[in-house]
Amino acid sequence: MKVLYATSEALPFIASGGLGDVAGSLPHALRRRLIGCRVVLPMYDTIKQELKDTMKFITHISVPVAWRRQYCGIFEAKHNGVIYYLIDNQYYFKRDTIYGHYDDAERFAFFSRAVLEIIPYIDFKPDIIHCNDWQTALTPVYYSAMYANSPGYENIKTIFTIHNIQYQGVYGKELLEDVLGIPADKASLLEYDGCINFMKGAIECADKVTTVSPSYADEILDPWYSHGLDSILNERRYKLSGILNGIDTVGYDPATDKCIKANFSADDVSGKKIDKEELQKEMGLPVKPGVPVIGMVTRLVSHKGLDLVKGILDELLATSEMQLVVLGSGDYEYESYFRWIAEKYPDKVGLRIGFVPELARKIYAGADMFLMPSKSEPCGLSQMVALRYGTVPIVRETGGLRDSITDCGDGKGNGFTFKSYNAHDMLDAIRRALTLYYNGDWNELVLRALNCDFSWGRSANAYIRLYKETLKG
Repeated sequence: MKVLYATSEALPFIASGGLGDVAGSLPHALRRRLIGCRVVLPMYDTIKQELKDTMKFITHISVPVAWRRQYCGIFEAKHNGVIYYLIDNQYYFKRDTIYGHYDDAERFAFFSRAVLEIIPYIDFKPDIIHCNDWQTALTPVYYSAMYANSPGYENIKTIFTIHNIQYQGVYGKELLEDVLGIPADKASLLEYDGCINFMKGAIECADKVTTVSPSYADEILDPWYSHGLDSILNERRYKLSGILNGIDTVGYDPATDKCIKANFSADDVSGKKIDKEELQKEMGLPVKPGVPVIGMVTRLVSHKGLDLVKGILDELLATSEMQLVVLGSGDYEYESYFRWIAEKYPDKVGLRIGFVPELARKIYAGADMFLMPSKSEPCGLSQMVALRYGTVPIVRETGGLRDSITDCGDGKGNGFTFKSYNAHDMLDAIRRALTLYYNGDWNELVLRALNCDFSWGRSANAYIRLYKETLKG
């Protein structure tokens, strides 16, 4: 089986979020299971030069972009046993940032078309093209409308994965022919709610549609979560499924992590106490080994549930013996709030505005609990990383949080959960965690967390089953 994995970002080359992590890990896990998976992504100018130096130029072609043609250089790189194809065009990709440009529709239309145009030149005809998020959503559309019956393109199946339905690629209809090159008689594939919608086109045209957790696949059928796409998703729900992401358990390993003060594992957790003391020092908090530390590593934006935190944090800090460490950046409202709360409770709150990867790892390793009260969370990786470091998650039951964390109220779960989007329900979950920390067998829960398996292995096996089902038709 041959899979061409199309993505707008992938580690180690470029990443701005969870998609880059997934695209850097899943193809490797598939290769280890003898699936011929290769990755195609844009050659951004911001890719590190040392990575560019390892690439091999294959050839150059021209790619149709509506009524004109654009240069397309094809480079090949190998990393971790996976072959990557990088699509070069300086006009589109020589930018300081990878997203957020006035011509993103044209940039990713070019890339989506290039994914198909390079196939005759890379000695790799895929059985499946696996596309991800709106930036590659036009590939299934182009294949269905223009390539399916062309020599050399027969019998290719397409799969489209929604990582975050909030970002859909919505533009005015005027782009349809002059920018995207979609003929008028195919316009209905993309038209939706008075606009053209890249993601809607992929949902319409792909053979299968997946999301990054089973719960998220159910949630996006509801208008509360769908950002307007629930009607088309319900029409095409027969092709929709959810597969929970995994994490890189080699990269995230408390037994070998060089960013933390003391390494530890389920066989010997003593190093976690040292990491906790170091975290308290680094965040300017009193070193109190017996006081529980709750960690948050998050974007400071509303859908991460921070309005719930604002609603109860003052009360919680005033009435509980605990400490809170926060790392993140985002909206001015939340940055200002956490600055205020840190000033009010300097012995209880440690704050770092920004994102420091090394500090994030220290929080995962040194905190006792990890708070994720998200309004929506397609998959979430932080809760899995926290478990990997023996830090017990406190989460709202939504999306991937629901699929990965079960409440330990029955003595068998791996964290603390709350269902409704309500500040005092969250407060109850936090207080239950604090009560167990002080009065129960907390070490047993830490060991249970450390022994959870969220490696990419089981996720890759689920994708392989999906691929085989797709090829059977």
